[in-house]
Amino acid sequence: MQKLISLLILSFLFTIGYSQNPANGKSGISGKVVDQSGNAISFANVAVYKKADSSLYTGVATDMNGKFSIALPQSDYYLKLTFLSYKPKTIGGISVKESEVKMGKIQMQEDSKLLDEVEIVAERSQMELKLDKRVFNVNKDLSNAGSNAADILDNLPSVQVDVDGNVSLRGSENVRVLIDGKPSTITAGSVGEALRQFQGNMIESVEVITNPSSRYDAEGEVGIINIILKKDKQKGINGSVEAVAGYPENFRGSFNLNFRSKKFNFFTSAGTAYDRSPGGGYNNQKFSNQDTSYLYESDRDRVRGGISHNIRVGSDWFINDKNTITVAGFYRRSDEENISELSYRDYRDLYSDIELFQRVDRKDTEAEDGENFETSINYTKTFDKEDQKLTFDLQWSERSDLEESDIVERNITRSETLLQETSNLEANRTYLIQGDYVHPISKDGRFETGFRTTLRTVENDFIVQEKQPGASDFSTIERFNNDFVFNEDIFAYYAMFGNKINNFSYQLGVRAEYSDIRTELKKTDEKNKWEYLNFFPSAHFTYRLENGDDLQLSYSRRINRPRFRALLPFSNFSDQRNLWRGNPELQPEYTDSYELGYLKYFEKGSLFSSVYYRYRDGVIDRITTTDNQGITYRLPVNLSVENNFGFEFNGSYNFNKKNSLNGNFNFYRSISEGSYEGIELNNDVYTWNSRLVYKSVILPEYNFQSAINYRAPRKTNQGRVKSIYFIDLSVSKDVLKGKGTVVASVRDLLNSRKYRSITETENLYSESEFQWRVRQFLVTFTYRINRKKDRGPAKGGGDFNDDDF
Repeated sequence: MQKLISLLILSFLFTIGYSQNPANGKSGISGKVVDQSGNAISFANVAVYKKADSSLYTGVATDMNGKFSIALPQSDYYLKLTFLSYKPKTIGGISVKESEVKMGKIQMQEDSKLLDEVEIVAERSQMELKLDKRVFNVNKDLSNAGSNAADILDNLPSVQVDVDGNVSLRGSENVRVLIDGKPSTITAGSVGEALRQFQGNMIESVEVITNPSSRYDAEGEVGIINIILKKDKQKGINGSVEAVAGYPENFRGSFNLNFRSKKFNFFTSAGTAYDRSPGGGYNNQKFSNQDTSYLYESDRDRVRGGISHNIRVGSDWFINDKNTITVAGFYRRSDEENISELSYRDYRDLYSDIELFQRVDRKDTEAEDGENFETSINYTKTFDKEDQKLTFDLQWSERSDLEESDIVERNITRSETLLQETSNLEANRTYLIQGDYVHPISKDGRFETGFRTTLRTVENDFIVQEKQPGASDFSTIERFNNDFVFNEDIFAYYAMFGNKINNFSYQLGVRAEYSDIRTELKKTDEKNKWEYLNFFPSAHFTYRLENGDDLQLSYSRRINRPRFRALLPFSNFSDQRNLWRGNPELQPEYTDSYELGYLKYFEKGSLFSSVYYRYRDGVIDRITTTDNQGITYRLPVNLSVENNFGFEFNGSYNFNKKNSLNGNFNFYRSISEGSYEGIELNNDVYTWNSRLVYKSVILPEYNFQSAINYRAPRKTNQGRVKSIYFIDLSVSKDVLKGKGTVVASVRDLLNSRKYRSITETENLYSESEFQWRVRQFLVTFTYRINRKKDRGPAKGGGDFNDDDF
C-alpha cells in the first residue's frame, strides 16, 4: 500500500515539473478582462485604435470567460476598454510585430457613481451550462427562500429527495453528493437527513454533473451533485442577515459576513434553526401464505425536528500575487426529538369475511443528538503563465449521531403493554489529502493531473432491549445487538488533456482508483474484505456551430460502491413490522454512461436538449421480503444488468423584462434483468418528470414566482410508485432602498406532496402513502450589508462556458 501511495505522489510531482513553451507565430493581440477581484468580465468592449492617427481600426467583445483575441497587421496601436458600471480603461504603447502580443489579465475598476445610477442590472442566470456540468444559482429561485439544503436539492431539475432522505438524479439514487468539490461527513450517512439540518443560506450554487470528467471521484452511477458554499470576493465588509418564520413551526436566523483586504479575506456564516415537521401516512399489507391469509392496516403520525446550529469560519491569506492559503472550519450541532405514533389493526381473512381480531398502538419517542465538525486547509499557487495552477487540499472531519428511543406498544385487545429501548450510536471519521495541477499548452490547451486519498472509518454500535408483559427486567434482542465497523480507503490518480481547435473543444482523461474496504461485526466476529483496482476513462467533446449553438458529446465510466448504511444490518426499529436490513455481502456496481447534448440559443431564450444511455452491471436495487411472522424486510441486493435510455430538455424564455419561463422535462426507460433466490425480478420502466417555473413582476417592485412539479408513476421490480405533483408559490419585494428583501411563500400549495407506492410479491400485497411534511407557509427577510446584486451575462437564462475542460 505504501509503495502505491509513493508511486502516485512521485508521478504527480514529476508531472508538475514538466513545462512547455509553445509559440504560435500569430500576429495580433490577446488578453483577458477581469474585475478588481480577478473575476472575468464577459461582453466587455475592446476597441483597437491606430496610434498614428487615433482612428478606430476594429473592436470585439470579450467572451464568456472575459477573453479576447484580435488578429492585426504589424503596426502600433492602443486599446480602449469599456463596460457598464466600470471606469473606461486606455492602454497605449502596443506594438504588434510578427508574433502575438499577450496582454495577460487587464483589470477594470468599478465606478461607484455609475453603480448608484444604474437601476436595471443583468443578474446571473438561474442556470449556467458548462462543458461538463450545469450550475444552478439557487439564490435566484424564490421558492428556495428560507429552505434547508434538502429542500434546495429537491427543487432542482431532475433531482429528487424522497421521504427516506434518498437523493436521486434522473431517477437513480446512485449519485454522489459533494461539498465544495470534496466528500464530507455532512453527507456521509443519510444524505437527505443531514441536508435537512443544513441551512440553505450557506449555499451559493449547486453543480449537477451528469457525466463527470476524470478530475472527479468515480463514485456515483448517474453523476455528482456538488454544493458550493458562499464566500464573497468583494473588498471591504459585506454580507447578509436572514430571518425566517413559518407555519407549521419553522424558525431560522442566520448571517454570513465577509471582510476582504489586500492581504486577507475573512468569511463566516452561522445560523440557528428550530422546526417541528408534522407528517404521516398509512400502510396496508395483505399476506397470503399456503396455510393462512391475513392482513393489517396501519396509520402513522410523525413529528420530527428540534433545534440545530451551524457555524462556518475561514480565511484566505494572500501571501503574494501567486500564493494563497485558505483555512476553513465547519461545526454543526443538533438536538432533536422525534415522535412517531403507529396504530395497527389486524384482520383475519375468513372466506372473504374480514374479522378484526387485534389492535395495537405503538409510540416511539426518539432523542437524536448529532455533532459534526470539519476543518480544511488549501494551498493555491499560480504562475506567470496564464491558467497554470497548483493546489493542495487537506481535510479532516468527524461526525457523531446518537439515537435513543423509548417505545411503548399497547395491545388494546389483550390489555398488554410491551416496552422497548433502542440505542444507535454512529461515529464517522474521514481524512482527505488531494493535489491538482493544471498546465496550459499552446493557446487553448491544457494538461491536468492530480491525486486524492480518502481514509474513512465508520462505527455503529446498536442494541435493542425489551420488557415483555409481566416481566420484571429488560432483555436484549440478540439479532439487534452488535457493533458494526466499516473502513473504506480510496487511493486515486488522474490525468486529463483538453484543447480547442477552432470551434471544436475536447477533453480526454482517465482516473485510476484503488479501493480497500473492510467490514466487521465485532460481537459475532463476522468480517469481510474487498480490494480492487479500477480504471475510469472520460471524454467530452463540444462543437460550436456557426450560429453560436453548441453540440456536446460525453462519456464516462462510473462505480457505485455500497454505502455504509447499505451494509449495516440494522438501522431503525420504529416500526417493528417493517424493517430495513443491510447486506454486508453487497458488491459494487459499474456504469458506462453516454450523453449527447445540443444547446440552442434564441433571441429571448435557450434550450438545452440531451439524450443519454447508461449500461449498468451488478445493479444494486432494494427488494422486499417477508417472514412467516408477517414482518417485511427491505434490503439491497446485487441484481444483474440494466439498460437506461432517456432524453432531457432544459429551456428558458424571456417574454419581456417582466415575464420569464424556465422548464425541465426528463423522460427515461429502464430495462433490468435479474433474480434473487430463484425469483425473477425483471423490469421495464417508462416514466418522466418535469418542473416549470414562471417568474413575473407584478405591480411595482413585486416579483412573483410559481413552480409546478410533476413526477409520473413508474414500475419497480416488485410493484410500482404512483405519481407525485406539487405547486410552490412565492412573492418577493425589495425594501429599505434595495438593501432588504421580503419573500412570502407557500410550499406544496395543494398539500399533495405524498409518496405513494404498491409492492406485490408472491405472498404480499402492500399499499402505502407517506408525507414527510405537510403544506408550509413561510416569510423570509434578508438584509444585505454592502452587497450588490449579482451581475453578469444572462443569455436567455442559460449561459454556456467552455473554460472548464
